[in-house]
Amino acid sequence: MSEHRPDTADLEADRARIRAAHLRPAGQRPASTARGLHHTALISSDVERTVRFYQDVLGFPLTELIENRDYPGSSHFFFDIGNGKLIAFFDFPGLDVGPYAEVLGGLHHVAISVDPERWHELVQRLADAGVPHEVHSGVSVYFRDPDGARVELIADPLGEMYGQQVL
Repeated sequence: MSEHRPDTADLEADRARIRAAHLRPAGQRPASTARGLHHTALISSDVERTVRFYQDVLGFPLTELIENRDYPGSSHFFFDIGNGKLIAFFDFPGLDVGPYAEVLGGLHHVAISVDPERWHELVQRLADAGVPHEVHSGVSVYFRDPDGARVELIADPLGEMYGQQVL
């Protein structure tokens, strides 16, 4: 894959144009038609390994493990990530789904908000488990799950990123 980096000034000008055309001040935005993210579903190559990682290392309790209604024999399982929100997984035994890859329309990363006190503990748990990770800005830690999906744990409150309101 070849890499072509466009001019950053042109990119910022394009962002400014999009903001001017589409971003309304908070008081002028219509209410969302959604109630919130129910769950994000990722793919797991090994159910038990995924459970051990998300529940035992990250501390997200497993809440359900059922058969996937769309693919007999496949599992659909859920973890509590707080505030009534879930991260879910499917496995597809017998299908060669291939390794994780970032593609257009695909997943870049899942960002999960955690309390600042818990964030430090979780960074240490990642280190203790031998999970390669990278800390950014003192509030974000990035790592890959057992199947390669990129996950971020962020100590900023929901609706805020690096001290700036995004909601």
